[in-house]
Amino acid sequence: MEIARMIFSPIEVNTYIISDQTGECAVIDCGCYDRNEFARLESFIESRNLKPVLLLNTHCHLDHIFGNRFMLEKYKLGTYCSREDESNREKAVQHALMFGLSMEPPPVPAGFLTDGQEISFGVTPIEVLHVPGHSRGSLAFYSSNDKTVFTGDALFAGSIGRTDLPGGDYETLIKSIRTKLFTLPGDTVVYPGHGEKTTIKKEISSNPFFINT
Repeated sequence: MEIARMIFSPIEVNTYIISDQTGECAVIDCGCYDRNEFARLESFIESRNLKPVLLLNTHCHLDHIFGNRFMLEKYKLGTYCSREDESNREKAVQHALMFGLSMEPPPVPAGFLTDGQEISFGVTPIEVLHVPGHSRGSLAFYSSNDKTVFTGDALFAGSIGRTDLPGGDYETLIKSIRTKLFTLPGDTVVYPGHGEKTTIKKEISSNPFFINT
């Protein structure tokens, strides 16, 4: 699996384009804020002759779904996410105003994902992990074959997601990380929703939210 990261919107969200030898790709958290940003994503996809076949959201906070309408219009792809994050999707326009931003109402998801479900693109299987705490419907996408996990805003390099937004809960997030992410192999590479990549081993040993707890 090849992984490319592009950073979009004033909130600087990580959008990942993951592809395999078939030329098919999945887009995780399309954060393109406007058509100029989406043109960058489109150009990247075309330059590598990729075929987008899957759109995923780790959760539905506004910065992670800014580009969903563009993906639907251009590639006819609706997103797959957790039903438990529907309230965030439905309130995304209001939330954008709170950040001094604007957006059109995001499209209805193509379907909903649940914990333990397997999805795929090309010949690449991906396991869905439910990691609530940052939001009720937060998901991580894990590839055991490639030793990678896309954690959204649950786990960052040296930090964790905020829990003061609607649906957030600190104790729930800590439990999710301990039971769903820290149980993955230590050499699993973590690709978070913001900031740089890390590894499970590094976060277990040095993340300040877990040291001496």
